[in-house]
Amino acid sequence: MAGEILMPKLGLTMTEGLLAEWKVSPGMRVRAGDVLFVVETEKIATEIEAPGEGEILELLAPAGATLPVGAPVARWTGETTAAARETAAEPPQPAQAPPAAQRILATPLARRLARERGLDLTRLRGSGPRGRIKAADLPAQAERPAAQAPPAASLPLDRIRAAAARRLSQAKREIPHFYVGAAADLTRLLALRAEWNALPGARRVTLTHALLAACGRALAETPELNRVWAEEGWLPLAGTHVGLAVETPQGLFAPVLRDAGGAALEEVARRAEALVARARAGALTHEDMAPASLTVSNVGMHGARFLVPIVNPGQSMILGVGAVEPVFRPDAQGAPALRQEATLVLAADHRVLDGAAAARFLARVAKILEQPLALLRAPAAGG
Repeated sequence: MAGEILMPKLGLTMTEGLLAEWKVSPGMRVRAGDVLFVVETEKIATEIEAPGEGEILELLAPAGATLPVGAPVARWTGETTAAARETAAEPPQPAQAPPAAQRILATPLARRLARERGLDLTRLRGSGPRGRIKAADLPAQAERPAAQAPPAASLPLDRIRAAAARRLSQAKREIPHFYVGAAADLTRLLALRAEWNALPGARRVTLTHALLAACGRALAETPELNRVWAEEGWLPLAGTHVGLAVETPQGLFAPVLRDAGGAALEEVARRAEALVARARAGALTHEDMAPASLTVSNVGMHGARFLVPIVNPGQSMILGVGAVEPVFRPDAQGAPALRQEATLVLAADHRVLDGAAAARFLARVAKILEQPLALLRAPAAGG
């Protein structure tokens, strides 16, 4: 009996993927580990391997097609590959999940198609569990009014930038953002960094490296906040992974530094350098896009005093960091003392954190940065 090869789900927020290239053809026999096709999202290109041995019978989608997660792309003699379909079970909902009265249950694909077609989901009846609306429940003939031609001066976006623009617009509309800010005294950190970077053979560390390490350790100290919104409840995440906003020739990416809170600052710097290099070379891997609750976006090197950022889809927080500025503050005796401060702005998803929790988290990050000596060694296990 023939099985199907499905469009895989490569991330928490992925709803569709571009089948960029076929590596096989009908009649070809494959073994476990052979590359079948390449999937591109707005983040990365991933080679999809065969889970076992079999013969390719038919290709059901051409290269260049954009397909929803779980859609069949080929038939073969092996078993149907695993992928999240729209009929998959709902994620577990923790007991303390906040209520969402009268929230419309619909899959991400159904929501996107409804927006494109100008449909009101409140008028539709879903066929999924608990009346969840699926893409198949949407009227097939519904169309949006004809769109006006773009002005002559508009510039077409490449696929990656267009996808990023669409996702961030959706995030700004659907995520209830709120913001908390604080000034972090970086005087000791900058002095320590200067001493460290002057050591012979020492790996150069930057303020961004320290920010990644501090955010990772703050997550380790508050594991109850290391979570994201998933449908109707909170989804706890494992690991102190922190995203890093990286400017590349292909656009802005936010790959994830794994275990940022479990390593010494020098090791964080080593991993971050390699991560940024892969991002700018267009060589990010699936592991580089691991689930994370938080991203760091540092614009201080451009002279900006502060940044009020947008939470990345699939995450619950993003830290915007401005330029370091010299300011006079009173010392213990009340005399003016020159300090080096940076403004931190934490944007958060109000479905996941309230104002007090976000303020406490930001205060932890600032405290770690203000007492930087501990960053030079890895935290004790379980500490």
